[in-house]
Amino acid sequence: MLTSKEKIYIYSNGTSSSKETRRRLEEKLEKSGYSLAKSAGEKPDLIVVIGGDGTLLEAIHKFNFPESQFIGINTGHLGFFQELMPSQLDDFIFNYGQDKFAIQELSTVDINVRTNDCYFTHTGLNEIAIKGSDNHSIHLNMSIDGSFIQRFSGDGVVIATPAGSTAYNYSLGGSIVDPRVNVLQLTPIAPMNTIAYRSFTSSILLPPELTLGISPDIRTDKKPIRIIFDGYYKEYSDIKSMEVSMGTRTIKLLRFENYDFWEKVKSKFLL
Repeated sequence: MLTSKEKIYIYSNGTSSSKETRRRLEEKLEKSGYSLAKSAGEKPDLIVVIGGDGTLLEAIHKFNFPESQFIGINTGHLGFFQELMPSQLDDFIFNYGQDKFAIQELSTVDINVRTNDCYFTHTGLNEIAIKGSDNHSIHLNMSIDGSFIQRFSGDGVVIATPAGSTAYNYSLGGSIVDPRVNVLQLTPIAPMNTIAYRSFTSSILLPPELTLGISPDIRTDKKPIRIIFDGYYKEYSDIKSMEVSMGTRTIKLLRFENYDFWEKVKSKFLL
């Protein structure tokens, strides 16, 4: 008799390997007595994402950061978030049915954008990036909990969660952060550091209770600003201020007994 883990929803990308993995998984789950949800709107206990890291992020945003647990089956490239390979379907079903797993809760990051007449909120699992439109340089006044820190000049900034520290942040020279350390990381993108412009050139780590305040420098910036959240973006031309903080929602990933974050880092980045 299955308990609370009765309903599972499967989300996959359109590659041939993902389609075949989905077909096999559906067949095995039904034989094991699980109920397959037709949509994430049914609030399944578990969402299985078949694809790569991009497919997992796509599902999280498409379903608006649901409370359901997630597990990924990697048919993509890097597969840093993904827990399983297609050859491990039987092991997954057995271990899931026996409760032989742990829940890894991943923090999110929120940005609140205030324009002349509206207020918008965007959330990222990996990061929030703030850039000028059309790749022009950007000038931002930045404060931490209301205390002015710097007038940044450069291509932009990335505010990454620990989960996102291995993504865009890492390619910019930011630090890899263990997800068990609850911080936000502010990393500059091509900062200017000259007589005319002085900006931080390395990352800054912020504890979760602090808020990062950002406003465009009205003396220099008249062009739209692009807010990017996990690769999705919106542009605003009349921003008054922005506030970035640790997100109010978390994503729950299933991890099995042999999961180790630093072994994953080593296998994906160093070997």
